[in-house]
Order: sequence, then C-alpha cells, then structure tokens
Amino acid sequence: MSDEDRYVFIAEWYDPNAALLRRYNLIFYPKDASIEMYDVKNHRSFLKRTKYDDLKFEDLFIGNKVNIFSRLLHLVDYGDQYSARKLGSKKERTLALIKPDGVLKMGEIIDLVLSSGLTITKAKMVALTRDQAMEFYIDHHAKPFLHDLIDLIISAPVLAIEILGDEVVSSWKKLMGPSDPSMARSESPGSIRAKFGTDGTKNAVHGSDSVASAAQELEFFFPSNGGCGPSNSAKLTNCTCCIIKPHAVSEGLTGRILTAILEAEYEITALQMFYLERANAEEFLEIYKGVVVEYMDMVVELCSGACVALEIQKGNSSKGFREFCGPTDPEIARHLRPQTLRARFGKNKIQNAVHCTDLPEDGILEVQYFFKILNN
Repeated sequence: MSDEDRYVFIAEWYDPNAALLRRYNLIFYPKDASIEMYDVKNHRSFLKRTKYDDLKFEDLFIGNKVNIFSRLLHLVDYGDQYSARKLGSKKERTLALIKPDGVLKMGEIIDLVLSSGLTITKAKMVALTRDQAMEFYIDHHAKPFLHDLIDLIISAPVLAIEILGDEVVSSWKKLMGPSDPSMARSESPGSIRAKFGTDGTKNAVHGSDSVASAAQELEFFFPSNGGCGPSNSAKLTNCTCCIIKPHAVSEGLTGRILTAILEAEYEITALQMFYLERANAEEFLEIYKGVVVEYMDMVVELCSGACVALEIQKGNSSKGFREFCGPTDPEIARHLRPQTLRARFGKNKIQNAVHCTDLPEDGILEVQYFFKILNN
C-alpha cells in the first residue's frame, strides 16, 4: 500500500427530507484514514478531505453500509478501475445456513466464522414452509435423503447468513468440513461439522457449492429487489428485545454474546442484522429523550454500523433478561454483577455491548419495531 493510495466508491444515501436517493463518490485515504466526498449529480465537493477514525479499511466493500457523520451510506460499486482491481479481485459472497440442529450452537459457529477472518454482512433467522424448503433444495429432489432433510429444515427456524471474504466459497466449505460428521471428525477435527454435527442430515450447517449457487441461494433469503424473502421467526409474544450494539458487532463479539445468552438458558426466537438510519435510531430510543443525558450519544452509537436485533424468550432461565444484561455502566456492572453481559463485553455507558428492554410491558413493542416495522 503506497503513500498515495486512495480508494473510490460509489455511495448512495437516501435523503428523507427531500425523499431523494443521493449519490456520492466516497474517497478513502488509508495513509491517514481520511475521507472526502463528491456530489456526483451536482459535480461539486460535498465533504473536504478530513480524518475520520470511525471508518475502517475493512468496512470498505461493495454492499456494506457505513455511517459517515450520521449519514448511512450504501456502497454500491467501485468508483474507479484501480479500486476495483485492488479490492475486488478475490472478494466473494456465499450463504452460510445454520440448520435447526445447529441453532443452539449459533454463537460458537458465528465465532468460528469471524475468527477465520470472514465478514458477516447479513443475518436473518427464518421459519421455512415445506414449499419454501423444497424450492431451496430443488437440486436435491432426486436424492434419497431429501425427505429427512426437508423435515429437519422445517422443524424449527434456521439462521441464514451472508458472509464475505477472499475466495469465501471455498473458505466456508473448508470451515464446514465434510458433510458426514464422522468423516469430518477424522479428516478435519476443527471443522464445524466435526464439532457440532450428528449425521449426514443433522450436520449443523449448509454452504453453497459454487459462486453461482451462492448468488442464487443468497437471492432466496435476501432478495436484491427489496423483497423480504422468507418470513422472520419472531413470535411477538411473551418476549423481550435485545440489540447487540454496532461497536460489539464491529469488535467481533456477536458470537460470544449469543453463546452467553444461550448458555444462560434463554431462548433466541428471532435474530436479524439491521443497519439503522438516524431517524430510526431516534424513534426507537425516543423513550430516553429528555430522561437520560446520553440520549444523543446512544442514537449515534445505534446508527453507527450493523446491529443485531434479538427476540428473547425466558426459556429455562430463572433470571429476568434485564438483570442478566446488568447495570447500564459496565464499570459498575463489573463491580456488582461481573457475570452480566455488560460487565463482560461493555466498554462504557454508551458502548455497553447490548440494549435491552427496560420495562416488561415494552418488550413486545420493541420487538415489533424491528421484526415487523423495520423488516417491512
């Protein structure tokens, strides 16, 4: 990477006031982590070159959404041939599907994905119908195990994940291991199927065979035309809301937080990754406006990058979920309740790892905001 390197992206931002989709060239200078923006339509500078430490080089890939001074920009293409050649040559996307038999281990599986240097760009827990499952596994219709596979896939929700990385199709296949877990345990003992698989059908995860099938399978779960794809698995009853905050997602803590929640015997009945506009963050956190002095900082954090929304049901846990999250201030949490989520994963009162519903009666409302209103 030379001193003069710069990378150009075409970025789109929806301006809610003008109801317009605005397009910019976003230019990133890795030498000093500075950025500038150019208004494509009006042919003029929009943001002069300025240092912006909140944007990391690894955030710059096509399809990602990045927050620049409270504007959520969607990176839709490279802005020049140099950027495309340097950054896009090996980048691929593929589908990672955690099957019902692997869902209770989703935290550990996600942690393996992230620790392998791969990036999770989308995630959604869905409940497939039999017809949807048959459509998804259309290439397996002649296989003798089809009936058992379909019965498994529709028996409980699955977690669909889009992962991005260099030659990610082969990387993910290697991380999964052989489809037969017994073979995986002898040939690839560190693989996901070796650790969590039971047999050739209940082998924890599914992965795309090729770049072409990855594109087709991702389109099934995450339609590019703006559609919703299969319905999320939210039950919208007897639940509370948990949001894994953007700083925790960015720091690679998602898997560890999910594991902690599941090990405490709560049920995660819905999960979805969101990129919030500032207006959405303000609306969701409005109950805190004028109540806590950190309200605006809370808004900025919640729309600063990808967050992961969870619908939580009590399961076998004897403890209320808010109590499990711990005091708002992680320093206090570490002194008083060191085993809570905020004590273990939080940094400060704003970047305290998770948001959780404060009042029991607001649980369904907060879950509905993400899984019903924003999802639509």
